[in-house]
Amino acid sequence: MKSGPLAYLLLAAGILVLATTPLYADNYVVRTAAIVAMYGALATSWNFIGGFTGYPSFSTAAFFGLGCYVGAICQRAGVPMIAAWLIATLMVGVFAALLGAIILRLRGHYFAIGSIAVVEVCRLVVSSWSSLTGGGDGLNLPLLHWPPEELMRFFLFVMLGILVLSLIATFLVDRARLGFGLRCIHQNEDAAAMVGIDTTRYKVAAYTLSAIFCAAAGAAYASWTGYIDPTESFQILMTVKVPVMAMLGGAGTLAGPFLGAAAFVLLEEVFWANFLDWNRAILGVVIVLLVFFLPGGLLSLHLRRRAKSGGAA
Repeated sequence: MKSGPLAYLLLAAGILVLATTPLYADNYVVRTAAIVAMYGALATSWNFIGGFTGYPSFSTAAFFGLGCYVGAICQRAGVPMIAAWLIATLMVGVFAALLGAIILRLRGHYFAIGSIAVVEVCRLVVSSWSSLTGGGDGLNLPLLHWPPEELMRFFLFVMLGILVLSLIATFLVDRARLGFGLRCIHQNEDAAAMVGIDTTRYKVAAYTLSAIFCAAAGAAYASWTGYIDPTESFQILMTVKVPVMAMLGGAGTLAGPFLGAAAFVLLEEVFWANFLDWNRAILGVVIVLLVFFLPGGLLSLHLRRRAKSGGAA
């Protein structure tokens, strides 16, 4: 499913709204904008393996958490913050490439279960390696002694930068041979292999791309919060929420994952504020209804309307 002009317009408008939030909003709204940008980057990253390739990956929390810890350990060792983020991104990317060469031999629900297991294994290793990771007590990072407003603006633009880079990567992949190959794998992997596509190499590339932006966001998030622990960094809930966000907007499209992430985060904020006791249940019902009745995501509404008007003409 290709994004239409309206989707690109909504994408540009959304990024512009996030970028200009500090000009007219308080710290709470700026923080919400930063969370939207972060989850937009995570959902766009998942889109490489889940949207283009059609593999139900639940490894997002593993890559995010490893990014948190590698970045934190580097900073505690005296590495400058930005350099620590780059190191975390590179190391997690290499880890994802090596892991993908093994785990991507699985398909369907076997791959889904294996990718969930990766999250749990990473969490257990980090929890047990207390001499390096602090174990269950977590790690404190060097504090940034900036005014709260300046700190919030900085990390908003950091998360927004990661989001924009992930969108640029999606745009380039979508128009390259890699994107064509991934879509062929999504349609019929065996047929793709028969026509000469190196399916293993393509899948590993998609899995690696799905990891590097998650790792960058995780490393930046660790510096933002100033403290990380295994439970918070390797949340199973996150690894479920991110695919839902991508599918909510329209998996396999350029704009869909970001728009789905924005809608999800805003819905979550509304329900947290107004239905404290029932927010999870209400949000879950809304998501199930949207995914059930809109399997193509929110973008499919416009595409259906455009198809009907074209047919009528």
